[in-house]
Amino acid sequence: MTMSMVRVPAPVPLRRGGGRSRTWWLLAAGWAAQVALRLWLFRQHAGPVANPDETGYLIAARWLAGGPGADLSGSTFYQGGYPLVLVPVFWFVRDPVVAYRLVVVVGAMAAAGAFPLAYLLLRRLGTGARTATVAAFAGGLAPSLLVFSGLALADAILPTVVLAWLVALHDLAARGSAWAGALAGGLGAYAMAVHLRGTVVLAVTVLTLAGLYVARRRAGAVAGLAVAGVVAAAGVLLNRVLSGALYPGGARDLSGLLAERVGGLAGQAWALAGAAGQLWYLIAATWGLAGVGLAGAAALVARRSAPGPHRLLAAVLLATTLGIAYASSAALPDEHRVGNHAYGRYLACVALAWTLAGLLVLVRTGRRAVVWHTLAAAGLLTATGGVVAWYAGDRLRGSAYIAFDFPEVIFLTRVRDSFDLIAASAVALALLAALTGAALLTARRAWPAVVAVLAVINVAFAADLAPKSAPAAGADWLPALTAPGRVAVDRRVRWNVWVPLSYRVSWTEVEHYDRTPPAGVCTAVVPPDVGPPPEGWAATGAGGVRQGWTTWVNDRCPGDGTSARGR
Repeated sequence: MTMSMVRVPAPVPLRRGGGRSRTWWLLAAGWAAQVALRLWLFRQHAGPVANPDETGYLIAARWLAGGPGADLSGSTFYQGGYPLVLVPVFWFVRDPVVAYRLVVVVGAMAAAGAFPLAYLLLRRLGTGARTATVAAFAGGLAPSLLVFSGLALADAILPTVVLAWLVALHDLAARGSAWAGALAGGLGAYAMAVHLRGTVVLAVTVLTLAGLYVARRRAGAVAGLAVAGVVAAAGVLLNRVLSGALYPGGARDLSGLLAERVGGLAGQAWALAGAAGQLWYLIAATWGLAGVGLAGAAALVARRSAPGPHRLLAAVLLATTLGIAYASSAALPDEHRVGNHAYGRYLACVALAWTLAGLLVLVRTGRRAVVWHTLAAAGLLTATGGVVAWYAGDRLRGSAYIAFDFPEVIFLTRVRDSFDLIAASAVALALLAALTGAALLTARRAWPAVVAVLAVINVAFAADLAPKSAPAAGADWLPALTAPGRVAVDRRVRWNVWVPLSYRVSWTEVEHYDRTPPAGVCTAVVPPDVGPPPEGWAATGAGGVRQGWTTWVNDRCPGDGTSARGR
């Protein structure tokens, strides 16, 4: 079949002397430009918007830095690998707004790091320095690397971690380097400490290292397994400490939900349909290139004459992608939202890798093979989309639609308040046709044309993502508490108030109580309809039914309470 005719040239050696120096200067300048773009896109971000996720990570980082924590019992457990990166911010900054802006800087720097790593990966796969630089820069503008880089989410760093992991695994397979093995093992274990889907990355790492040991890459494999064991143990200890401190009543049991789903037919149907939805989103959100890459990787794995390191990388990426899609879907609670059935965030960490794979297929195969791969990508997009439509049915229209879940789909359809599977698929296929047409029409000079088309699409997405106007001035929906002293929240107050408030109150840990505020508390946040405060407390009149809260101040605390009245 034509799909198996993917040509894989040998890796191109790095140029020596001045040429190599110029390349590294270009990479540094490109990285700085990518950072600057992200800082401009998110220049108006001053606090968490994706709650409770962002708040969970921020509070973990603040607590690890020695600041106040919070009681997040019953919520999803936000692991410690990513907050560990943010700890230096909270060593020096206590103001929550300034700290958040610095967290955005950290995320922008980490996400921009995918550009030089994409360059290295393309070079390992036989691409020339100039072509790899331009292609990696265009790929670095991918939505998966832009959307989350300005948020306090593990997704700001995971794509970069995964790319570095793939480069290390390739080097280990190609040269047997103990350093490459140690790096691959350490990154795989670190991914596990960052997010639950990193468990799949670690599992694939261990299996790959074991296979390389059998294939006589023993020094590198042993180094990798040893480092993976140490880092994984440290990650487990870190997460156990965080869990005990911030989730004293226990976190939401996603592992238990996964085990329950895997053990029943209904659960399997949910997991497999959800995995199909994630694959559909991955292909649509990469303008079809991930579908081309998936087809090319499957053909490469089946082709025994292909270089071993390249086949290994294709197999690793396939196993990681399918494993994450299935496991994350099986562990996802039914929250009655459209994102339960088609979701892009969990596979965002591999989206750039698949974009690069798709580019390689389009520019390195003959015309017939390009057509076959494109048809395979279109078929995969249609099939996975069909599974979503069949399984979800009316839930795609009747469930809660959260625009945050669908940035690429909104770009494709220009509709911001509903989910249109057919329109998104059609536009993604049209963009894939443009990319394929560029490859077919330019023949031997396909790289510049295909990369130019990709760059235009990604720049258009970035322009669409950019804020159109400054946010409205004035108060938001939260209490504006600035007075010193203890703060407590009545358990009847909604989570979308007390969770972000737990980060905004930076001088003390927000406490929780039932009905009567604890002794010694200076400010109480209560439901707006609870009636008059008890003796010794004064109602501020702040908030209201629309906001879902009001505040009381303790007359016995220093000051007149006006700074704790909220807005």
